Amino acid sequence: MFKKQSLQEIITMLQNKQDFKEQIIHWHTIEDKPAQTVQMPTQIDLTLQRALYDRGITQLYTHQETAFQHAMNGNSFTAVTPTASGKTLCYNLPVLQTIIDDSKSRALYIFPTKALAQDQKSELNEIITEMGASINSYTYDGDTSANIRQKVRKAGHIVITNPDMLHSAILPHHTKWVSLFENLKYVVIDELHIYRGVFGSHVSNVIRRLRRICKFYGADPIFICTSATIANPKELAEGLTGKEMKLIDNNGAPSGKKHFVFYNPPIVNKPLNIRRSATLEVRRLAGELLKNKIQTIVFARSRVRVEIILTYLQELVKNQLGPKSIQGYRGGYLPTQRRKIEKGLRDGDIYGVVSTNALELGVDIGQLQVCIMTGYPGTIASAWQQAGRAGRRHGESLVIMVASSSPLDQYIIENPKYFFENTPETARINPDNLIILVDHVKCAAYELPFQEGETFGNFEIEDVLEFLVEERVIHKNGTKWYWMNDSFPAHNISLRSASQENVVIIDQSDVANVKVIGEMDRFSAMTLLHDEAIYLHQGVQFQVEYLDWEEKKAFVREVDVDYFTDANLAVQLKVLEEDKITQNQKVERAYGDVAVYAMATIFKKIKFDTHENIGSGPIHLPEEELHTNATWMSIIDEVNMETERIEEGLLGMAQAIRGIVPLFVMCDPNDISVVPQVKAAHNERPTIFVYDRYPGGVGLSQKVYEQMEEILHEAYKLITGCSCEKGCPSCIGTDHASEKIKDDSIKLLHLFIQNV
Repeated sequence: MFKKQSLQEIITMLQNKQDFKEQIIHWHTIEDKPAQTVQMPTQIDLTLQRALYDRGITQLYTHQETAFQHAMNGNSFTAVTPTASGKTLCYNLPVLQTIIDDSKSRALYIFPTKALAQDQKSELNEIITEMGASINSYTYDGDTSANIRQKVRKAGHIVITNPDMLHSAILPHHTKWVSLFENLKYVVIDELHIYRGVFGSHVSNVIRRLRRICKFYGADPIFICTSATIANPKELAEGLTGKEMKLIDNNGAPSGKKHFVFYNPPIVNKPLNIRRSATLEVRRLAGELLKNKIQTIVFARSRVRVEIILTYLQELVKNQLGPKSIQGYRGGYLPTQRRKIEKGLRDGDIYGVVSTNALELGVDIGQLQVCIMTGYPGTIASAWQQAGRAGRRHGESLVIMVASSSPLDQYIIENPKYFFENTPETARINPDNLIILVDHVKCAAYELPFQEGETFGNFEIEDVLEFLVEERVIHKNGTKWYWMNDSFPAHNISLRSASQENVVIIDQSDVANVKVIGEMDRFSAMTLLHDEAIYLHQGVQFQVEYLDWEEKKAFVREVDVDYFTDANLAVQLKVLEEDKITQNQKVERAYGDVAVYAMATIFKKIKFDTHENIGSGPIHLPEEELHTNATWMSIIDEVNMETERIEEGLLGMAQAIRGIVPLFVMCDPNDISVVPQVKAAHNERPTIFVYDRYPGGVGLSQKVYEQMEEILHEAYKLITGCSCEKGCPSCIGTDHASEKIKDDSIKLLHLFIQNV
């Protein structure tokens, strides 16, 4: 008979059982920490104090009290403390107290996702109900019905929204929100660390528009930001809001004992240094925990990987727990489905959840005991966020990071010091990226005319306005520029991606009940929703019968097959302009603007369990174009190697560089791309391009240009230090190459290092 084990017994088993113990590279234990508290400030109203007492809050953590005092003194601030440390009270307390003192006061809460907004609204309304106060808090998002919207605009003391709604529904219609803007005392931006790259650059411009409208109505709100740990929270908050910020990092919250385990799957082919699949190893570890009814969250880096692991785990425990006890959670699921999963986790009806980083944020999902990461999440900050989802209520917890064979994962797993001793990533934004800026200047001109001499943030925009006059979207009359176009600009501008519109996924398995089951951005749809692709949704397989690219609709039908699909993306680059260049007789290094042309070409059918290739087919979709920044290196001198060997050497070198770059520029691996070309279009020489995967770029490839020497040295160490004989997934990213690919990669790297 099966005997259920406790988490403590599982931890002991991992430490002692041979087949687990051998794969554990590093075991890091973080001891528990007691709370640091202070007395409740006397300025807090008695009804608010009583409501907090009823919730078991009789004192404040040190960081909560500091936040309250800063807010009441009129200082904008950013609070940086770990997951589950009570950051919510850092803004709810001063906001509620200010509304008690002056019932006309208003606050705007901005959360990056609807799930977070709903979660926070529930907690806030509970406090307000316990106070017995007539304070109205409402969410205003795409799900808010038309009859409630008017009430929110007129009577909402606290309006909870997301950046997309602020951008497209609130700011363009500010004349309907006069009572909010005239009396706006606080703007709260939660999960600050999410606002980086292209999304952060967009949102920074949305905040510029918000502050411009507030000024028009005579308001100058205090900004309160809260964040998980990043290297530059104060700098990011100031860049995002344009306000001077105080930094609060004196975390007083308690934390339970946490075990952080680095786990490397066993080698199954020694000469090629090929390891067992991280996905299969995660299935084994998570299966062990779930069978013992230990609540576990599994993170995976992609939607496809989430669905594959979910399928495996549901199959593994369906007889013991039932398939509904394990759920998937990711972007593309409909809101009602996501709320149901969150509730199931809190209530304990769901033992396991497999998620993308959608659950990395602070949605309350109850007392999970274990977090398993399928591969390194891409940044130190993300890894700590994911680790924070286990042991949220101060009990003992276990975090297991299972490495994939990628060079980045292998570097992290073999260098635990880098992970545990380095500061987390610097979050970068570039609000003055011209492509993004021009879009928001259009929106701002629609909202209010621009005055001569007016700046947008710190940006002198007269040239931009003159450009828009030439484009016939605004016109100048006297000293002001006015919007003159019939169209409504915010509707056509997406804050989250380069592509403007998503592809809708329509399930037509049941002719009588055709329904939308999800959506996906255009760039991802090229490789995941092409004709004949297998689309996985909540562990159910669907085959794409037809992708209507013009109408942005994918029609799918439920199937039962033993494989999933994976597609290739062919990329071509064209140099548009060189901004910086250094060269000698042998090597040229440059930085500038490029056009990237991407096209999905073929797809492969990959069998479950064995992961073998069992078939392929062509993809017929148009090319997508992206204008961005890049750094590139070309070999100018003749190379004493055959063309085929140069090509393979560049491929191996590019893979190693791809693994190393994120560590140096402190970004997510998905923020950059590395593309080798044997004959680059601009000079017909062997070239490696490193480009930002965002329109107009966000400054990452510029940092690569500055740090190229160190990046090449680390890539060289990664390949030469690898124990494989001829190249493997852990160093050059492949094991299906010629005998000499490793040697060729080392030879080319050596040439670049000598001459850069």
